[in-house]
Amino acid sequence: MKRILVVDDDPLVSMSIRLTLEREGFETVSADGGEIGLLALEDTRFDVMIVDIFMPQMRGFESVRAFHQRRPRVPLIAISGYTFAQFTAPAPDFLRMVIELGATSCLRKPFSAAALIAAVRECLADTQAPQTLMTDD
Repeated sequence: MKRILVVDDDPLVSMSIRLTLEREGFETVSADGGEIGLLALEDTRFDVMIVDIFMPQMRGFESVRAFHQRRPRVPLIAISGYTFAQFTAPAPDFLRMVIELGATSCLRKPFSAAALIAAVRECLADTQAPQTLMTDD
């Protein structure tokens, strides 16, 4: 059974993600913040990490960077529902930026159960794809 770490400080979001994934046969472990999520990585092997970008104590890109550095081979799906209060200024695309910091995929909250499952399955497929070696002939 594939194990997924869900790191989000919003208990309703975390519970919704967990229930969706568990209905699909995944084992989940929840952490209600970045520091607790990093501690979970010490004791348990995960196949995918789902990490909120904006959480207390570990804000912005720090969370994605920290999780990716701790487990660089584990696919990371960054999630965020952050919106700007002022709509007249162009907003930076945080989700696009996290790809450069190591995220494998990203989802903007609110996302559908189908989008979540598709992102997880895509991450798992990428890690299970056979690696080909380049040879000089």
